[in-house]
Amino acid sequence: MEAKVEVEGLGLTRKDFQSNQVVRWCPGCGDYAILAQMQKVLPELEIPRENFVFVGGIGCAARFPYYMNTYGFHTIHGRAPSFATGIKITQPDLSVWVISGDGDALSIGGNHLIHTMRRNVGVKIMLFNNRIYGLTKGQYSPTSRVGAKTKSTPVGSIDAPLNPLTLALGAECSFIARTVDRDQKHMGAILKAAAEHEGTAFVEILQNCIVFNDGAWSQYTEKGVKEENVVYLEDGQPLLYGPKDDRKGIAFDGYNCTTVSADSGEVIVHDQNEETGAYAYMLSRMENEGGPVPLGILRQINKPVFEQSVESQVSDAQSKKDPDLDSLLRTGDIWEHK
Repeated sequence: MEAKVEVEGLGLTRKDFQSNQVVRWCPGCGDYAILAQMQKVLPELEIPRENFVFVGGIGCAARFPYYMNTYGFHTIHGRAPSFATGIKITQPDLSVWVISGDGDALSIGGNHLIHTMRRNVGVKIMLFNNRIYGLTKGQYSPTSRVGAKTKSTPVGSIDAPLNPLTLALGAECSFIARTVDRDQKHMGAILKAAAEHEGTAFVEILQNCIVFNDGAWSQYTEKGVKEENVVYLEDGQPLLYGPKDDRKGIAFDGYNCTTVSADSGEVIVHDQNEETGAYAYMLSRMENEGGPVPLGILRQINKPVFEQSVESQVSDAQSKKDPDLDSLLRTGDIWEHK
């Protein structure tokens, strides 16, 4: 039986965040693990249940708001970040979460995702990445690998996949992290860190689609192989990976990362607060270069938060003088018809 975790003062438990809806994902779907961990973490935040809002787009992941006993929106394809932005601007005290898949967020929703991160809106974006369109039964997605044979690419995809972390860095997102559905402890720590960050928090969750793309991330989840393919990021700690009897380290090699012995003085010490994003960019590209995949917080910096700036600007305008619509309409470039 699971231990009952209560928060002093609120007394919330995981059960308080479970809705009365039947969870309708395929048996074995990685979404179940993400849902369970979210419901476990939220009571620890000491935030009243009515102050949470979950916003989904379209896709398997987008059903998430139905299963959370909080406020929620099931919106339209790719537009969840825009809905979440409006919610956060008008109700800045709410904890607003966007739940999206790789197809929903990176295809039709790419524009909305980029500008939410660029503005640094105080929302938490969870990207469930299974490298496939699941709800529509197995078409290739923006993160599918070259050569992937799917319903829509029967002889193999020729599209180069998007790297979600690199995209987030290009949009100057202030919090960028990655975790995996099979590592519950790690996922819980990342979700909590994202929740506590001021500004946009972007978390890529490597999630398994057991029906249409089973094993897409097995090299990062299965015992005996994940040790050679995953490096866990801990702020202030060296980048080490590999089995206990054959530890290795990550070092800089020009503009790339390379593998060195664990006791080498060249091993990189992780700094998630590095301002320029150059270091985090190199980490985000390690998989492309044949290295291990980083799991953890790649980047966390402080920058102006969008809704706070909006509120300040509105308050400043209201304090100067009484609003005068007629004067506003007659100010600036106007034409008089005679």
